[in-house]
Amino acid sequence: MVKASPERAQSSFNPIKWLLQVLPPVVAFFVFIGGWELIVRGMDIPPYILPKPSDIVKAGIENGHGLMVSVFTTISEAVLGFIFSIIMGVCGAVLLASSKVIEKSVYPYAVILQTIPIVAIAPIIVIWFGAGMNAIVIIAFLIGFFPMLSNTLIGLNSTDHNMKNLFYLYNANRFQTMWRLRIPAALPYIVAGLKISCTLAVIGAIVGEYIAGIGGGKGGLGYAITVAASRLQTPYLFACGLSASVLGIAFFLLVNAFSKWMLSSWHESEMRTEN
Repeated sequence: MVKASPERAQSSFNPIKWLLQVLPPVVAFFVFIGGWELIVRGMDIPPYILPKPSDIVKAGIENGHGLMVSVFTTISEAVLGFIFSIIMGVCGAVLLASSKVIEKSVYPYAVILQTIPIVAIAPIIVIWFGAGMNAIVIIAFLIGFFPMLSNTLIGLNSTDHNMKNLFYLYNANRFQTMWRLRIPAALPYIVAGLKISCTLAVIGAIVGEYIAGIGGGKGGLGYAITVAASRLQTPYLFACGLSASVLGIAFFLLVNAFSKWMLSSWHESEMRTEN
């Protein structure tokens, strides 16, 4: 049993090193926001052209209830689309990796589907499934599907041949080899797909709301952005855009935390190393 050295145990958390990592971006943020505020005030730019950060905060507070409803609507749509992209992407990759004939036959069509602009096929989705939640979730799913399929397939096809030969010597069937060897070996690639797909799901949900969103008090961020732009409510438009950005960042951080939790104990990509 290997014991951690005292030096390594003591250096697990260094406040000074952490402060040096956090301080520069925080200072840069306040310098940027402060400069933005001063420049707009000094040049007396109208809020409908370029709002000050204080105008954006004020608009967000004044429309807080509607903004929160829009955020939660977009979250539900993005999460559903993300979940479907995980299920269909991983299952599709397992199917393609099980047979080279199926992979060569089907994978090119998945690539073609990815190259078609989502704006071009979104109206067709609306015609088939109707405007509203169903169409938006499908659009979010389509945008996040290919990264999951592609990354999982690469991981499944990158399994060590020596390990596959060992499973063959122990008379393991295809299902056992896939479930006990190839899928665990592909987990780092699956996690990489999750990190890409989670942010794309948010983008897909907002794009879907532009085209297939429903109005009223239950519209998502895409609908709120459209309404704010049509009314020249630029501060609120900025508030909605920043909310969408924060939502995407939150999704990524959650997936990244899950990645560290799942891989940190055994995979080099997430293990802490000491110089």
